[in-house]
Amino acid sequence: MPVSRTQNFQLFSLPIDNVEQNTFYYEVLAKNEGYTFIAGVDEAGRGPLAGPVTAAAVILSAERCPDGIKDSKKMTAAEREKLFPRIIDCSVSFAIAVIPHSFIDKYNILKATLEAMKQAVLALHIAPDFLLIDGNQSVPVNIKQRCIKKGDSLSKSISAASILAKVYRDWIMDGYSNQFPVYGFNINKGYGTAFHRNALRLFGPCPIHRTTFKGVLKNDKIQD
Repeated sequence: MPVSRTQNFQLFSLPIDNVEQNTFYYEVLAKNEGYTFIAGVDEAGRGPLAGPVTAAAVILSAERCPDGIKDSKKMTAAEREKLFPRIIDCSVSFAIAVIPHSFIDKYNILKATLEAMKQAVLALHIAPDFLLIDGNQSVPVNIKQRCIKKGDSLSKSISAASILAKVYRDWIMDGYSNQFPVYGFNINKGYGTAFHRNALRLFGPCPIHRTTFKGVLKNDKIQD
């Protein structure tokens, strides 16, 4: 994977705890610095024992942004699915990338996550000139960016990306549930629930399991 020359550009000195949640605060600051197309970027699926990791990049239109966008983890599945098409409709540009379990096993989940974010950013049909990233890892692209801890709760653009990434990955896991029904992927989405761990004990891993993750192979001790 190429090394990024991108800097985590410092836009402001205001403590993050003082920022109102779920606003365009960070986007406005970037615009005030002269940037035009600000994309929020987030991922879904770092922790599961099976399936891909996904990432989304979204450039929102503040004037057309629907109500209800927030951290996808704080929403129900029905709420996320309702907002999915509305976010797409109000976006200036959006893209979703999927990195399979095989890449995760060959490299590691961090590299897979950053690769998914990179592919999502590069797939935007309007090239962003600034990125807002959830977390503390810069995306390996030569675009100015800022990493924001808990960004999916603090930035509308990142929150929107988190919803797109989560919903799309859930749909993928629903499809895998039809192929491998004994693991309950339609319910657990590949996460290590008690049902899923028990299925691993009984049947071992299926072709989409991340075999480098602890507890997936039968000779691993699964942590309860």
